[in-house]
Amino acid sequence: NIPANAKWTQNGVAIAGGHGRGDATNQLSWPYGLFIDDDQTAVIADTGNHRIMQWKNGDTTNGQVVAGGNGQGNGLNQLNQPTDVLIGEETDSLIICDNGNRRVVRWSRLSGTTQGEMLIDNINCLGLAMNEQRYLYVSDIGKHEVRRYQLGEKNGTLVAGGNGEGDEFNQLNKPHYLFVDRDHSVYVSEYWNHRVMKWVEGAKEGIVVAGGQGQGSALTQ
Repeated sequence: NIPANAKWTQNGVAIAGGHGRGDATNQLSWPYGLFIDDDQTAVIADTGNHRIMQWKNGDTTNGQVVAGGNGQGNGLNQLNQPTDVLIGEETDSLIICDNGNRRVVRWSRLSGTTQGEMLIDNINCLGLAMNEQRYLYVSDIGKHEVRRYQLGEKNGTLVAGGNGEGDEFNQLNKPHYLFVDRDHSVYVSEYWNHRVMKWVEGAKEGIVVAGGQGQGSALTQ
């Protein structure tokens, strides 16, 4: 839990990359989503390099390719502009939003893994989240909606949006990243609506919790 009066230091510390754009193991190219596990290991969707990189806590010299890294493509040993990743602790696997291939895939974290397996296909996914019951939440920027899946399920349950592109409270516009709290409320960052919405479990519309005042640089925007 983060206290309401928490203050962040003004200068951050590089934990991955920092050596310019590139495809060496100490570089990243257009990194998007990331996930930090309990031992502070970071896994990063290295979008421009079509791979997932892992950086161990304290080792800022080189990362390790843990999924993809075989060029841009649609083979099960390849990724195409992955945009988000999380660790499924129950199966010790990486769950990856393989955006360019319109699919969600799973790669085992066991050494020697050379390819992934399909979990969900035909989805324009961008962001992922998982709740304590191991339900997977996926944002679809093509359908402007968020769905919840049991692992192995193909169709899922609509939990946010699904009423076309727009800025009404029952709509989303290019939903990107997700967070699910302990009450199963879903927080959605919307790229084109410049806002963050909270959708309570079972709700037919969301609540603006940040932004929503148009695009801008004011503290309300």
